[in-house]
Amino acid sequence: MFATYEEVEVGATTTVGEYEVTREEILTFAEQYDPQPFHLDEEAAAQSLFGGLVASGWHTASVTMRLVVDGILNDSGAMGAVGVDELRWPNPVRPGDVLSIEVEILEKEPWREGIGVVPTRITTTKADGEVAQSYVGRVLYPMSGE
Repeated sequence: MFATYEEVEVGATTTVGEYEVTREEILTFAEQYDPQPFHLDEEAAAQSLFGGLVASGWHTASVTMRLVVDGILNDSGAMGAVGVDELRWPNPVRPGDVLSIEVEILEKEPWREGIGVVPTRITTTKADGEVAQSYVGRVLYPMSGE
């Protein structure tokens, strides 16, 4: 990907990753971090507005972050991020859903001396084309000084 702020191309897009979410993983994450009945109990989930077991949005966010790191950040000069805007979970993730991400560079601007911030839209999509999550991350890149 991009090593420096100057290399970042506004408008660039890429799709990476593939991750299958399992029932066991949904239950384990929910037990530890988001113990709401529709994440933990299949009978309660069936009676919920979801009509069945669904992953926590925070679980979806964690899977997304893993895909972003493995598919983009580990091969870039990114220095971290200073926030997330517009986080949305428009469709639930269910056991067996396979997720991938699309990354779109929205803009770039100087942030602090030697560092630029790059607002980047991350969209997590299920194999059936439904969007499971979207957000704009404010990713930091080093400026080369050129």
